[in-house]
Amino acid sequence: MSLAFYLDHHVPAAIANGLRQLQVDVLTVAEDGRADWDDDRLLERALELGRVLLTQDHDFLVLAARWQQSRREFAGMVYGHQLRITVGGAVRDIALIASVMTQPEMRNRVEFLPL
Repeated sequence: MSLAFYLDHHVPAAIANGLRQLQVDVLTVAEDGRADWDDDRLLERALELGRVLLTQDHDFLVLAARWQQSRREFAGMVYGHQLRITVGGAVRDIALIASVMTQPEMRNRVEFLPL
């Protein structure tokens, strides 16, 4: 089974659409009615849903590091800096991650784009 992703509001719709065209399971925070939640709550929500958080927001890296240090569980994260990855590159790399990684392998882990 491939990974499912939870996209924060910093991820462009073009990435969500490209992933959906490749049959990658994505849910945006807006679709989930959580667009106004803070980062901690969104990371908790991703864990509740069993979805890897996909973000381009550097603040989530700080949060993930804090959670890792305190051994607080999260479902995993994929981070791509807005200026270091194209939409097509992001879609390709995320689809690859979705096809080769499992939820247990991604747990408490941060992957960086581009691969």
